Amino acid sequence: MPSSRLATSPSAPAGEEGGSLLAGKPPAASEWLDAARQEERRGEFLAAFDLASRGLELHPHDLWLKHRAVLALARSGSTNEAARCFVSFGLEGVENEEIAALRARIDKDVAFSSTGSDRRLLADRAARSYASIYARTGGYYPAVNAATMALVSGDGARSRALASEVLSVLEREQDDTYYAAATAAEANLLLGHAERAREALELAVSIDPDDHAAHFSTRRQLRTICRLMGADDALLDVLAGPDVAHFCGHMVDGGTGEASMAALDEGLMTARMAAELKRRPVGVAYGALANGADILWAEALLSSGCELHIVLPVPEEEFVRASVAPAGEDWVRRFHKCLDAAAGVRFATEDSSPADDVLYRYGTELAMGLALSRAGYLDSHVRQLAIWDGQPAKGDSGTAAAIATWLRAGGAATILEPITGPTTQGSRARERDARRATEGSRLLRCLLFADVRGFSKLTDSELPGFATHVLGAVSRVVEHHAESIEYQNTWGDALYAVITDAKAAAACALELQEGIGRIDLQTAGLPSQLAMRLGAHYGPVLAVWDPVLNRRTFMGSHVSRTARLEPVTPPGAAYVTEHFAAALRLASADDFACDYVGHMPAAKDFGRLRMYRLRRSEGR
Repeated sequence: MPSSRLATSPSAPAGEEGGSLLAGKPPAASEWLDAARQEERRGEFLAAFDLASRGLELHPHDLWLKHRAVLALARSGSTNEAARCFVSFGLEGVENEEIAALRARIDKDVAFSSTGSDRRLLADRAARSYASIYARTGGYYPAVNAATMALVSGDGARSRALASEVLSVLEREQDDTYYAAATAAEANLLLGHAERAREALELAVSIDPDDHAAHFSTRRQLRTICRLMGADDALLDVLAGPDVAHFCGHMVDGGTGEASMAALDEGLMTARMAAELKRRPVGVAYGALANGADILWAEALLSSGCELHIVLPVPEEEFVRASVAPAGEDWVRRFHKCLDAAAGVRFATEDSSPADDVLYRYGTELAMGLALSRAGYLDSHVRQLAIWDGQPAKGDSGTAAAIATWLRAGGAATILEPITGPTTQGSRARERDARRATEGSRLLRCLLFADVRGFSKLTDSELPGFATHVLGAVSRVVEHHAESIEYQNTWGDALYAVITDAKAAAACALELQEGIGRIDLQTAGLPSQLAMRLGAHYGPVLAVWDPVLNRRTFMGSHVSRTARLEPVTPPGAAYVTEHFAAALRLASADDFACDYVGHMPAAKDFGRLRMYRLRRSEGR
């Protein structure tokens, strides 16, 4: 069976859930399928897609691995990628009810993401697709979806008629599965029988309390019905997904510049944390494992049955040296115990620069973005769990900075004051300031690389037109975003830009693609196959003075990583890393969306990276 343990560095081959194949005989298609389903039940849709995709590398003709991969993408909200994979996998025309219903489900998702008259028209198309499947198979699943989409299209009479048929089918079949009970709830809600719907939902959850993916799908669809019918959606509370959290807090002792708790009363602090988690349980949590509050939170979360995901800012050895070991060997032991019990481990960067505030901030931002993303997949409440002494931030990293960033993103926070004696905050701050005096200028920035497919085949007579029309379009976008672009350079058809924040970088990337797309290549005397490829990443870079160009430039391993994205990006698309997607989520950039495309190999053997297709949100 493929492992579901996550062990990730930015370029490591085992950088996704289901990280490694067992030695010996490759797993059968059914094993990959079971592993993907297991991740899906937890709401780990990206991991489910990765597992199904890896299974397809060994079993390229397996119909159900193809189905699972597309379904995982659809459930993650990557509707366009799901539609593309459905076609590329050759699923069009397959008459099996589940496969055909998956195509209709994609149409349904397109309708849900639309507005106004477009939504009604698209909903009608989806309703007819589901109704056609129902007419052929007699199954309750396509029937109830046809009923719901008929309601969304504005045809209430048709919706009620189909809902009545659904209840008749369920009565005949005597199905005792989760989906049968959830379908009964949906049909009753469509008929205005709210109390019957509530009872059916309670039954559904009692049948399968742990399938978070199923609960999410049911909740989303029934919430739409409640809104259209003016019903109270409190009946959906029984389907609520587990709370998701980001955890953080002060250290007992360490060299990262964070305030420390010299006389922590662990017994009282642990009791308070346990009481908080009992009051409001957390199902999934993301954070680091520094000595002190981080490890205390991790231990409390694990004891409560939480699924723990660790995000370390630097490689394990360096992190332990800087942020765990200064407090003593017992904390190192507890660190390893928590790490071993975690459901997943990520390393924000491979850079092991000692005790760098910017790298610690980078890791914290990644953890927060991942928590927000997971809550989105689960349709769950998300909050921050913090132990904070109330003192303001004095640097780029630390508890106060993490809380401020979280609150700016609109997140809720549960803050516990540490039960401790006098701190050594002053000496830590002095250590940090001394380090800053000797370190180079490391910054967190968005990096963008782009080039134009077909440029190398242009003739000399075509190059003036390329410079005028293509580079001219690039120039206009760069000028429009001049306030956010700290550095730009071109050579031939290539563009490299360093941009201050994720929102500005996303806007710049898509405007570049849109600007190139508006060029009438034939009129410009250019080949029709010209198209831009664009890759973007968010990470720490070093700002240095270039004596050759006589200007500031930006260097570092993350610049090299970004350069390896663009060559594997399809022409006309903008691909971004998980770090960029997390930063965009943390920035509450609702105008943009990132559709997962897989755990893909970067160019020049740079390793595998989780990549997303950047796009504008529907209706914006």
